[in-house]
Amino acid sequence: MIIAIDGPAASGKGTLARRLAAHFGYSHLDTGLTYRAVAAALLARGLPLGDEEIAIAVARNLDLARLDRDMLSSHEIGEAASRIAVLQGLRDELVALQRNFARHEPGAVLDGRDIGTVVCPQAPVKLYVTAKPEVRARRRTDELLSKGKDADYGEILADLKRRDQRDSNRSVAPLKPAEDAHLLDTSEMDIETAFRAAVDIVDKVQRSKAG
Repeated sequence: MIIAIDGPAASGKGTLARRLAAHFGYSHLDTGLTYRAVAAALLARGLPLGDEEIAIAVARNLDLARLDRDMLSSHEIGEAASRIAVLQGLRDELVALQRNFARHEPGAVLDGRDIGTVVCPQAPVKLYVTAKPEVRARRRTDELLSKGKDADYGEILADLKRRDQRDSNRSVAPLKPAEDAHLLDTSEMDIETAFRAAVDIVDKVQRSKAG
């Protein structure tokens, strides 16, 4: 079983993916962290972000079991990750890693921006999780403030809109729902409501496969 979850930044897809993986006993991979890990390594070594060969070499040494969400969560790393994500050769390398992860038994949950469309188009369950930009900005602001970090709602909203524009209009694997994805708009949902809705979708697919 593969559960593919896509959606824009701060839509809640990561939290939902982790909850689903724990609920069903599946492995989980936040594919965005693979790009962030490569970006972080390039920044730490002072290497150029636009050199595809160097980025690919870094990607080949990634250990998916050692991706540190907290360490990779900075805005600087996120911006760098978005820039290197347009490198086709790097994407090919990371997609191969992600597809290999998706073979985990008894199942895997992968979240990102192109899981249902590029990485695992054969996934039996595809979710596209989204929310209004204003709602996502408020969630991200509250999350940062709860961790004692500085956060400006206006700046975060503007940044999310820029990322949406960039991710949706890039020529390589643009952010968009797969044609057969189930849409989950969480603008008016708390995480528990979104989780129950997602579980219902997965359960329905599993019953249909079993039947």
